[in-house]
Amino acid sequence: MTNIATSTELSSLMNKSLGDSGVCIAILDGPVDLSHPCFTGANITQLTTLVSGVADGSPASQHGTHVASIIFGQQGSSVQGIAPNCRGLILPIFSSGKGDNLAPCSQIDLARAITQAVEAGANIINISGGQLTASPESDQLLANAVRLCQEKNVLIVAAVGNDGCECLHLPAALESVLAVGAMDSQRNPLDFSNWGKAYQSQGILALGANILGATPGGGTSLKTGTSFATPIVSGIVALLLSIQLQRGEQPDPHGVREAILKSALPCNVQKTDQARCLVGILNISGAYTLITKGEIEPVSDHQLEEAMMEPSEVNNIPQELTTNEINEIEIEQVQPIEAINSSSQEQVQPIEAINPSSQPTVPYSVTGIQAAEAKISPVMPTNTSNTVNPMMVTPNNQAVSSITPSGANGDCGCGGGGPMQIVYAIGQLNTDFGTEARRDSFTQTMPPDMTLVQYLGDRPYEAQSLIFTLNLDATPIYAIMPTGAYANIAYERLVSYLGDESIERISVPGYIGGSIRLMSGQVVPVIIPEVRGMYSWSTNALVESVMPQIEAANITQATLQSRIEDYLTRIYYDYRNLGITPEERALNFSATNAFQASVAIATAAGTDRVLDSISVEKSPICRPDSDCYDVKLRFFDPENNQRSNRVFRFTVDVSDVIPVTIGTVRSWSES
Repeated sequence: MTNIATSTELSSLMNKSLGDSGVCIAILDGPVDLSHPCFTGANITQLTTLVSGVADGSPASQHGTHVASIIFGQQGSSVQGIAPNCRGLILPIFSSGKGDNLAPCSQIDLARAITQAVEAGANIINISGGQLTASPESDQLLANAVRLCQEKNVLIVAAVGNDGCECLHLPAALESVLAVGAMDSQRNPLDFSNWGKAYQSQGILALGANILGATPGGGTSLKTGTSFATPIVSGIVALLLSIQLQRGEQPDPHGVREAILKSALPCNVQKTDQARCLVGILNISGAYTLITKGEIEPVSDHQLEEAMMEPSEVNNIPQELTTNEINEIEIEQVQPIEAINSSSQEQVQPIEAINPSSQPTVPYSVTGIQAAEAKISPVMPTNTSNTVNPMMVTPNNQAVSSITPSGANGDCGCGGGGPMQIVYAIGQLNTDFGTEARRDSFTQTMPPDMTLVQYLGDRPYEAQSLIFTLNLDATPIYAIMPTGAYANIAYERLVSYLGDESIERISVPGYIGGSIRLMSGQVVPVIIPEVRGMYSWSTNALVESVMPQIEAANITQATLQSRIEDYLTRIYYDYRNLGITPEERALNFSATNAFQASVAIATAAGTDRVLDSISVEKSPICRPDSDCYDVKLRFFDPENNQRSNRVFRFTVDVSDVIPVTIGTVRSWSES
């Protein structure tokens, strides 16, 4: 049995620190049984997500509880965690599927959880799960969330997967993530631990065999897999950040990542291919020395033995595992996946059993449009029988039902405390019936020659029986559910948008108020909209409104339309987002209130410059008690690189649910 906190080298680090409440670790996994005695006294908060946070003893709950205990198990309890004094956030993303299977979560929902963790103050995000992928490319929303972590200096620590191949998992393969593989106590990579190309520069091996952890209901168990090597690394990163705090330094998660990778030691290459070692094995003392002294001391043979993190013997249980013992311990596994089309909404699962297995698929449709939703699942241990791995992935050309909603029977599960999350989202409007019975009731009531819009025009009260969705391409990202005294006005506006074929996008500001299950089985957050900020637009209408303001510019209407379309396309696709963070809300508002941007685009086009980049940064100009961000548009001359670039900048205050612009557009030249 491996109680990781008793290993020699780690014990030395824990003598220096047991963690600091100023360091926050977010666990994105299954629900955690926080009533387990090992968590008594731990500073842990469970946040409301799209997945129910009830720890019911299911595979998802077992996985999440085990992972969390490796980090937060309190001293003197049955599971002594690595960083018991750090602050913890639990964000359930994996839930129970049919039978004993784990239901995966989509890349979009993983992006939501990552963003939510960053907004809640996480320094480290532990993801013991992933999606098997043919290339290190993800959905744009997940890529945005990972980039947000890099910009905010938040470190994602993710499992490499348990397929036993030269292959990759998302998010572990994404740039700036610290990927974690599993080894045994003799520095041998475990046979199922993946070793894809991206991991050769950003992957570290840590002990992942026979790890002691908590089980729901108060017990303990042993589990093996990259899922359980991952929280070991997350906990050690947290201790190193805590030591930085003790030294009066600013915690630097990505700096610690670099120290861990630079100080890595070679694994046992006599028994394995060097590539399977990733960058190397976790060298705790070397990483500590590097962040405290700025240099790596020579490593002796004795230190190399200590770096194995060899487990102490507990209850005389042998450290080396036989094949039969491995079968009993639950080893994480991941399902194989076909070539992935990165444009689809993919899904991540926990990483578990060793034998590949396939997951049954369920038809997924969005108002008649077929869509595929690959999923991310947990990387967790399971018996080596034919079971479905929580970190498993289904083929991209097949569809999988989404995770179980937080509210039963499709109800809006509006739980949790604290202030409601502001959102400012843009997308395409669509509808959903929620259930087949609801769909049939509409079908049987509507005359055969009448469209849904015509039917709602005659019976406006029926609009409240529909679920209006906000989509990115064919994927719903929110449900729109007006409430309150003016709900009927919001529904009238939604119906009018639905009936106007010229409308390309709409904006929906509001608050997140729970979640709801769509007819496909997908669960999406609910926006309670602010009707005064709901707008619709088309590129043609925008160009017509801007033209009278730019008579001085040397530009035709056709050229202006082309440049504005380019700008809006960049917002819709390259910079598409969920509208949650202040930066995202400012950017989306710039697309809604595109008049200012259009004037800047026209002015730049008049001097033969085209749009180069769009960025958002905290504004130095802001009123008291406001939250202001500058949207910067940078233009360049594609025909003459000697000409200076032209920058246009306008400020958006996002402190209220409806953003507002402050001041006028400012512009200047830069080299």
